[in-house]
Amino acid sequence: MTGRRRPSSRPFRAAVAALCTAVGASLLTGCGGALSNKSDSDDPITVMTWAPEGTKATNMPGMPAMARAFARWVNDSGGIHGRNLRVVTCNERNDAVQAARCAQQAKDEKAVAVVGSYSQYGRAFISPLEVAGIPYIGGYGVTQEEFDSPYSYPVNGGQAALLVGNGRQLASRCERTALVRPDTIAGDELPQLLNTGLRADRRDAAHDVRAPEDAGDYSDQAATALKSVGADSSLGSAAQGAALDSSCVTAALGNRTGTFFDSFRRVQENHPKVRIASILGGVRQSLIDSTGGTSSPLEGTYATAWYPAGDDARWNPMKKVINKYAFDDNRIDPDDPGTQTTWIGYTVLRSVLMSLHADDISARTVRTALDNGHAVNTGGLTPTLRWGYDDTLHVPNYSRIVNADVTYQMVRDGRLVAVRKGFVNVSKILERYHPAD
Repeated sequence: MTGRRRPSSRPFRAAVAALCTAVGASLLTGCGGALSNKSDSDDPITVMTWAPEGTKATNMPGMPAMARAFARWVNDSGGIHGRNLRVVTCNERNDAVQAARCAQQAKDEKAVAVVGSYSQYGRAFISPLEVAGIPYIGGYGVTQEEFDSPYSYPVNGGQAALLVGNGRQLASRCERTALVRPDTIAGDELPQLLNTGLRADRRDAAHDVRAPEDAGDYSDQAATALKSVGADSSLGSAAQGAALDSSCVTAALGNRTGTFFDSFRRVQENHPKVRIASILGGVRQSLIDSTGGTSSPLEGTYATAWYPAGDDARWNPMKKVINKYAFDDNRIDPDDPGTQTTWIGYTVLRSVLMSLHADDISARTVRTALDNGHAVNTGGLTPTLRWGYDDTLHVPNYSRIVNADVTYQMVRDGRLVAVRKGFVNVSKILERYHPAD
């Protein structure tokens, strides 16, 4: 760890939430009172989705695009109790100041929720949402704040479940593992999470290889990772058929994971071949297709995901909506986990809104329904989701997790496919996680 860890702000947030509940949100504008009044049943219902677009690091343009397609589908299907769903989007730009501005815009637009969004600057956006009383539903799951704020309702287990699951998946094969991850505050926690999964199968901790999140070349990091797992060039090269089946390199660099594997492929030519892996988002079908399909160097790569593989029939309803309401929008990739998370987040939103009275839909009533255990069926893409007091897991810094399921996939014949049926629940392993001070 780098020593950049900050203390959790959950106790303060919980106290604020409790105060708002006790005094009455309608009396405290700082608790979202401005959003708690009953709405005119003829007005549209406003929600917001944000994500970074056009940046040098991770970009998620498919998330706001999917949000708009979902709204077009809902409105074409009769709306919410006859009211239109209005989606406001914001470019988060991978910038903390802009993330806070997006949250402020959600308040200014009187959004009843922020849904299906991506930002690695949780501290910048979650506090303004808490002050405004706006729930954060189905965020991508990349920050700790999404999993310790009482105003957040995550639909997956975030990076925590992915890294623990990835460690568990690799432990069955790998005696030595290296993790290549961003040299950022958000990236600092990833090694501990991966190691929690590895140690569940009595494997040694992974070698931590830090990397800039916006680099154009990762040759140095690739060489370091190979050396750390024993793939020394003196043992022969991949071109000569040398291989170390029990050595593994896994990468979690977001959109830059493809750039890393491109550098890794070139560097490995002079080293023994090792197994490679990633978490979903790093390895995606579009990357496999663009790097050769069945002849892609990613063939055989392991991947840990939150949801079923992209070819699973449970994604058909989403694909039908995309085909009809965003057919020519090339920003939307149905195999992208950002698009998929947005679909699930909006599925939650629609379910909650339909459970409310048409003239009493607000940020406050949405939160109340969720806090009281409103259950959402996502068509098998996740377990039934609910966020009541008894539904959350007991994981330090991740107390809002209600879904600790992951899936194990791999690249086979140019396709990202499931390697075992059903979900793998990593809740028990997650509960063994103990963050460093």
